Amino acid sequence: MSRNLLPVMSLLLGTLFLFLGNGLHGLLLPVRGAAEGYSNEVLGLLGTSWASGFVLGCFVAPQLVMRVGHVRAFSTFVSLISVTALLTGIFVDSYWWVALRIVTGFCTAGTSMIIESWLNERATNESRGMIFSFYISITLIGVVGGQMMVGPLDPETATLFMICGIVYGIAVLPTLMSTAASPQPLKSLKLDLPLLYRNSPVSFIGILMIGIANGAYGTLGAVFGTRAGLDAGTIALLLSTTIFLGAIMQFPAGKLSDRIDRRYVLAALSLIAALAAFVIFAFGPTDPLHIFILVGIYGAAANALYPIAVAHANDFAKADEFVKVSGGLLLLFGIGTIIGPTIGGPVMTAAGPYALFAVTALAHLSIFAYALYRSRLRAAIPAADRENMPNLPISASPLSTPESLTLDPRSTPLDETQEPGDETNLEGAKA
Repeated sequence: MSRNLLPVMSLLLGTLFLFLGNGLHGLLLPVRGAAEGYSNEVLGLLGTSWASGFVLGCFVAPQLVMRVGHVRAFSTFVSLISVTALLTGIFVDSYWWVALRIVTGFCTAGTSMIIESWLNERATNESRGMIFSFYISITLIGVVGGQMMVGPLDPETATLFMICGIVYGIAVLPTLMSTAASPQPLKSLKLDLPLLYRNSPVSFIGILMIGIANGAYGTLGAVFGTRAGLDAGTIALLLSTTIFLGAIMQFPAGKLSDRIDRRYVLAALSLIAALAAFVIFAFGPTDPLHIFILVGIYGAAANALYPIAVAHANDFAKADEFVKVSGGLLLLFGIGTIIGPTIGGPVMTAAGPYALFAVTALAHLSIFAYALYRSRLRAAIPAADRENMPNLPISASPLSTPESLTLDPRSTPLDETQEPGDETNLEGAKA
């Protein structure tokens, strides 16, 4: 393991600090904004603007990297993220924050694409799966670690903004000091919506709804906690717990989806998430323990949906369509995360903070109903044919770019020893 990870350790270390900053800044802004009295609509726009910048970065960043090179582009992106983090601490103003979050989202897409392509360049076919899993673990640990920084310190001072700028500044150092060769040019992926829908209608609708639900909760969950009377430390623990529970749930849910129709697993998890969200909305619990239990159940189910939806799409994708389909789903998820906070903010203003979970419940009920409906119209890939399809867990809150897909073993060419009948069997199942 150490032999495989040592060549990319500096890149992974930089990734850790980058996502520490992302987790800290992403939670600090809505908590501080709620304390400043910003409206739910404005706080929702913080998530909308970040997601818009991230999706834009997935399209535009490759051209910028090709012009100036990977190292210079990475340094520029991280420097801009650090500056914007500090500016949000200097200019405590809602208009500034919304505008600066676009820059942060754009630069985060650029830095992630560079790191992911760099890791892929250093990975071998044998180590690709290990590096992919370790990379996803690093991003989760970074986000959770950054969120937990909010608890011990007062978010109403400039201290956490300065710490955020320092963390981002450290993130650039390991990559600058690395002796690894620069990777190949980044790939700019086209979003082919008709192809995605033809390939798997359930995954198309499901990923969009998951993006809406996760985007609404991911952005406004901290606002809900503040309006429900929780302190900053409790809010950080609540959001971090849902991420961890979702990451843990991916393994049993993924194993189950390998044995039965994935659409049934999607429907069951969506129903659990919808019921937990509806209970929160309908009863409005105020006891922190009750909130933790219900939100924990919600997070475990909701955050396990994304990788199963992606795996279902890949069941029906051709071997040479894996990156295009999965990359398109990542960007489709990004579109959902733009929509979610935009809807969630006004709904919370009109019906109270607990109405956030009415938005997520409707999104998950849509997945439940559509998955069951489509299961009657199209046969599933037989479980025996899916045993040879590795479906690695993907981040509970997908923050990766299409470049990360090159790390997945499924994106590598078919092994020369593979039986030709394997593809034939899949084609028959698709029919």
